[in-house]
Amino acid sequence: MFASVACSCVRNGRNAVVSYTRIPLYFTFKNSSLIFAQHLSGHRSPDFFLPALSRLPRGLTARYQSLSAASDGGTSPHAESDHLEHDNFGSLSKDISSRRLFRKTSLHLQDLQHQRDDDDDQEEDAGEFRRKTGRRNTPYWYFLKCKTLIKKKKLQEALDMFERDMLKVERLQPEEFNYTVLIGGCGRAGQLKKAFKLYNDMKKRGLVPTDATYTALFNACAEAPVKHTGLRQALKLEQELRRKKYPLSTITYHALLKAHVISNHLQAYFHTLREMLQNGHAVTQETFHYLLMGCLKDKETGFRLALQVWRQMLGSGITPDSKNYNLLLRTARDCAIGDPALATALLLSPVQKKREHVSQSGIQNVIDIDLLEKQLLVQPDIHRDSQHHSGDSQDEFHNTQESTHLISVTQPVLLPIDVAGDCRAPNLLDLFEKPRRGVVSLGSVVGASDRLALIGGAQGFLEKMEANGLSPDLRTLTLLADTMESGDQSLQVLLKAAKQHRVKLDTVFFNSVICRAARADNTEGAKAALSVMRERKVNVDVQTFGCLALGCKRQEDGLQLLEDMEEAGFKPNVHVFSALIGRASQRLDYVYLKTILKKMSTMEVWPNEVIIRQLEFASQYPPNYDQHKSRNNYLIQIDGFRGYYQQWLRSMPAQSSEGGESRMVSPALKAVAAGEPTSS
Repeated sequence: MFASVACSCVRNGRNAVVSYTRIPLYFTFKNSSLIFAQHLSGHRSPDFFLPALSRLPRGLTARYQSLSAASDGGTSPHAESDHLEHDNFGSLSKDISSRRLFRKTSLHLQDLQHQRDDDDDQEEDAGEFRRKTGRRNTPYWYFLKCKTLIKKKKLQEALDMFERDMLKVERLQPEEFNYTVLIGGCGRAGQLKKAFKLYNDMKKRGLVPTDATYTALFNACAEAPVKHTGLRQALKLEQELRRKKYPLSTITYHALLKAHVISNHLQAYFHTLREMLQNGHAVTQETFHYLLMGCLKDKETGFRLALQVWRQMLGSGITPDSKNYNLLLRTARDCAIGDPALATALLLSPVQKKREHVSQSGIQNVIDIDLLEKQLLVQPDIHRDSQHHSGDSQDEFHNTQESTHLISVTQPVLLPIDVAGDCRAPNLLDLFEKPRRGVVSLGSVVGASDRLALIGGAQGFLEKMEANGLSPDLRTLTLLADTMESGDQSLQVLLKAAKQHRVKLDTVFFNSVICRAARADNTEGAKAALSVMRERKVNVDVQTFGCLALGCKRQEDGLQLLEDMEEAGFKPNVHVFSALIGRASQRLDYVYLKTILKKMSTMEVWPNEVIIRQLEFASQYPPNYDQHKSRNNYLIQIDGFRGYYQQWLRSMPAQSSEGGESRMVSPALKAVAAGEPTSS
């Protein structure tokens, strides 16, 4: 409401007249017209307010109301004004107002209204605020933040920052490196599906992938939990790159080779390797590194395959690195040599001359892929052909060399003069570099220590590394401790090497030494390793006691081990009890087994599936044994153990095989333990 006041003071004789004009304006849209209300006070002449009225809009009317103080009697102007206001109160608003409904509002209600907004509106407001204030981050800043989070193993936080803060809140256009770093993190975490989802989103945005992007994708395929899924995605991506005729770098080729090898697809590996050489890429130690990883997948003939790869690597003029030596030790520890006759024919045959090829770029290929593929993919069913080939190769070798002898690794025989002069067994790694007249027989290679003896033993292996300018690391010494024969002499060799190359030995190394000695029933060797740990102030852990439990053949030793663990502040776990149950089952000591089960109940250590299967095997009667014909002490003990075991099994909860929460033993396992037939 607007008010316009015009005041004039006129002194005329005894009368003092005060005139003013009050002009309230009311605007309404009722009947599409404007109603103007104006109150005017008394005046002397109509022309006095003409200037003020002339300023009113056209079409508006004015009403006058006189409020003056008369000098001569009459009605009081204040009383008349109050009477008029009382009669007209509220009547003016009915004429000029068309609004009948009103909505209450307050600060509290407004806050509630804002709280009901969804998260997307809040994010948009925050983004709008950042754009208005100028506080914006760059894609490279998000790249650094995501890279830092991935290094801290916070992949999900990095993905949330990229998808929420960068894309939705700030609405930034991502770059290629933003996607590449996230694809690499997803690949290392085994999230293959998420990695390719980011790759597809990257292509939809029109971003061009680089070699780093494809390398991260192939690594994701290699680290996939389901190997055949990773292989399928790798082959699909490889075909896509071939259709685009995209030139891959050496690093990307190595990632692709890794994907083929881990999926145990050697044919695809050699196909990619052949393409790699044709495109002018050089073969390095890393190329053979992935090929040695593929040999680990074959537990039956992996060691023989690794020796063939090693022979081809040395023949190509490539010096092995520390990773290659460690992988060779892993194959000697975990893989067998396969058919001895076939291994002898392939490893001891004379080296054929390499066929040198020149690629399109002019780089000479020093590796014979066809020969290597033929040797690695040879099948056992060609045993007769291999014997024939062995005979031909032996004749050829006799024509080019002097007569040779087959030397057994484990049995002492009369050696030629040049071989007998060396106190150590012949080293196949030396024979690959420089053929000698002594030939090693592979017929008696049965264990890991025998396979290590073929490559020079611990001492010869370390000397070979030193000859190539390499120093063993902690992983090398730990693998040697897992492979070599247990004994004080073997431990001294490793301790001397660690001191010479300044390698600090940890708990894992000594656990390997103790475990190797305990499995060989070398109690003194295990105690010697434990004393060395105390001298070097290396802390023991639960795995140390688990390794010691492998040597507790008697009940007294097992109970003493459990007491020592309690004194050291460790609680025995299922692995410790599994080792004790295994040793007691081997000796068929049912009193020992019953005591262990009582200890598990007292310490509240719930058995897992491995322990249950061990106890089921121990509670079975021997085959072809008639319990009704004869009874002896052994039968009485096993009957007593079977009764106690069934009662113990019903009262004890069991852990799942994945190590999850405790659950009761399934009825099927109880039936198997009770000797009842099951559906399985």
